[in-house]
Amino acid sequence: MPSKKALIRRPGPRIAEGLVTGVRPPVDPGLALRQWAAYVETLAAHGWQTLEVEPADHCPDAVFVEDTVAVFRNVALIARPGAPSRLDETPGVEEAVARLGASVNWVWEPGTLDGGDVLKVGDTVYVGRGGRTNADGVRQLRSAFEPLGARVVAVPVSKVLHLKSAVTALPDGTVIGYEPLVDHPSLFPRFLPVPEEAGAHMVLLGSGKLLMSASAPRSAELLADAGFDPVLVDIGEFEKLEGCVTCLSVRLRDLYA
Repeated sequence: MPSKKALIRRPGPRIAEGLVTGVRPPVDPGLALRQWAAYVETLAAHGWQTLEVEPADHCPDAVFVEDTVAVFRNVALIARPGAPSRLDETPGVEEAVARLGASVNWVWEPGTLDGGDVLKVGDTVYVGRGGRTNADGVRQLRSAFEPLGARVVAVPVSKVLHLKSAVTALPDGTVIGYEPLVDHPSLFPRFLPVPEEAGAHMVLLGSGKLLMSASAPRSAELLADAGFDPVLVDIGEFEKLEGCVTCLSVRLRDLYA
């Protein structure tokens, strides 16, 4: 059976110093920790085994653990973050995926790759080519995953921080996104626009349940009308830092015991 494991990393004391592309809003570290705990509890309540990665408290953005690795089948490609301040986030994640039995590869200089730029839809792996992931990072991801049967598609990203800041995918493979922030919706065979930026972000919990931000009620209603079951969580402190529900965990569905 496919696994339902999720790597998580608790927010550190410097989270309010996290990177942002615009003006930095005030962030409440205590509230962020409570919101993170509720997010983790929601994963567990829907059958996910959560595995906490060793803290990296000197790295303000370490809670956004998805950016540190991309996984396809049983291969984990350890990222080389495009922001130099995030380079120290990867060793703990490398140790965690190795303990779980993944085959570990690495992105090497001059390549840069953030896991938030990688969206898997079946055997298709979309990778955002933008500010945090460069052409050599895309090349190295292709070299790691195509021998496993992946079809790697590079997607321009210029309007948001990461590809998964703009789009994610429903269980049937339909890509959803907030259209003003998607560079080329036509690159996706099936694309469904949603009415809110935060509505573009979801984690597939299983059995038609979609983990979504409470800040996207109209998008949740749209998807409920389509037959899905949105499960809403408040991650407002992380959204101030341009985070979303996907980047707070690494879902490992293809690891087998």
